[in-house]
Amino acid sequence: MKSLPPAAWRALLRDALKEDLGREGDVTTRFFVPPDARLEFRVVSREAGVICGLEIAAAAFKACEPRARVTFLARDGARVVPGRAVLAVKGGRGLLTAERTALNFLQRLSGVASLTRRFADRVKGTRAKILDTRKTLPGWRALDKYAVACGGGVNHRFGLFDAAMVKDNHYGAGLEEGAARLRRAFPGMPLIVECDTAAQVTRALALRPTVVLLDNMRGPRLRREIRRIRALAPRVKIEVSGGVGLQDVRALARLGPDRISIGRLTHSAPALDLGLDLA
Repeated sequence: MKSLPPAAWRALLRDALKEDLGREGDVTTRFFVPPDARLEFRVVSREAGVICGLEIAAAAFKACEPRARVTFLARDGARVVPGRAVLAVKGGRGLLTAERTALNFLQRLSGVASLTRRFADRVKGTRAKILDTRKTLPGWRALDKYAVACGGGVNHRFGLFDAAMVKDNHYGAGLEEGAARLRRAFPGMPLIVECDTAAQVTRALALRPTVVLLDNMRGPRLRREIRRIRALAPRVKIEVSGGVGLQDVRALARLGPDRISIGRLTHSAPALDLGLDLA
């Protein structure tokens, strides 16, 4: 996803603010900050990474402080260093009410983008692209996949509806018939077949798939299967997956797959450390 429509996050933001405000609202700001206070803040990165989610953060500030003036000092997808200000905001005390919600969105999405960038940088110079998975925070799929794109990754299928992916739990006697039924119903639908063994690769290639996914293969066995697929079906894309980490992603990429899918991009990315500082 190269853009993130507001419809993808408006309800999430509304619910997040409602959760934080509860029935009584921001009691700390109400009793400790004068109603006529004029405040100016900057959102500053405490560490190196990739920023993502600025528009959502701005919307959070404006939701709690309608007269807020927001200035973007970076763009989504930009690399940041410690001390880099990415957003400036001026307004009343409602800015303090929005602080945590704005930073929660910004820190999580920036964390996903930052981890993706680290993986993408590791495979530079190879043919491999870094892909995400469906292991996303429920309700956040569009946001998580947008963050992956901001970090230099490529989005896998969005859900169960836009590509068929045959995994080990789908294997059975009717594999060939299932592929035929899929093509009759959805002629252009991508077909991805996951394989753990050489025998499964042989069976997968007979289905004329779009992608063969080599799951949890390593070393000589993985190299051998990549070479075999290239020789027998040069148009089939090759994907590698299964426990891929920063320590081994480059070695895997050098074996020649087209895609490396990594669940931890979205299910385990640490939040980027950002703070709201008085300007």
